[in-house]
Amino acid sequence: MSFRIDRTMRFRHTGSGANTRWAILILLGVVLGPGTVGAKNRPAHLVVHEMPRSLPDISFTDETARSLKLSDLRDRVVVLNVWATWCFPCREEMPSLDRLQAKFDPRDVAVIALSIDRKGPSAVRKFFDEVGVRNLSLHNDESAQAMRDLGLVGLPGTLVIDRAGREIGRLVGGAEWDNPGTVEFLKSQVEQTSQGAAPKQASAS
Repeated sequence: MSFRIDRTMRFRHTGSGANTRWAILILLGVVLGPGTVGAKNRPAHLVVHEMPRSLPDISFTDETARSLKLSDLRDRVVVLNVWATWCFPCREEMPSLDRLQAKFDPRDVAVIALSIDRKGPSAVRKFFDEVGVRNLSLHNDESAQAMRDLGLVGLPGTLVIDRAGREIGRLVGGAEWDNPGTVEFLKSQVEQTSQGAAPKQASAS
C-alpha cells in the first residue's frame, strides 16, 4: 500500500476552497488517529514498504533560520513528522514524539518534528513551551513544500527513514510513538543498518 497526491492540488492558506482542502486533511488525521501497536512491533497503520524508497532532498529551517536538508541527517534513522500547531491530532501526539526522542541517542535515531506553520518558529516555540517539549529541536517549513514533495495527504504525516536516507515506512494520522513496540521496531532498524544489512521487510498492517 502506498499513497499518492494529486500534483494539481495547490496547498494555500487563503480562500474558501483551500480552507476546505485543509479541513479534509485534518479530518484524515482524526479518522486515522492514534492506535495500538500491532503484532509486528510497529505503530498501527504504519505502512512498511517491501523495499526502501528514495526520497526528495527536502529543505527546511531550524529555530535560528539556518537552512537544512534531509540529506544532512544521513547515517541516522529518522522519524520525520510533518505537522502544524493548528492540527489537533498533531498537538495530541507531540508529547509522545518528545518522549520517543528521549529514549534514543539522536546520533542513532533523530525525531524531526517539521512544522508547516506559516507563522514561523515563534508559533512552534510557543506550543513547545506550553506542552513541555524538551527533547525535540524546532524545525519549520512555512511554504509547506516538504509536505507536497513527500506526497503526504494528511496531517500529521510521519515517515521512518533509514540511515541511507530512504523511506522504509510512513503513517498518516496520529500515534503513540513512544510505546514499547515502536521503540523495539526502531531499535531493530538501528541494529540492522549498523550492521550493514538491508532494512527489515514487512507487509503493511
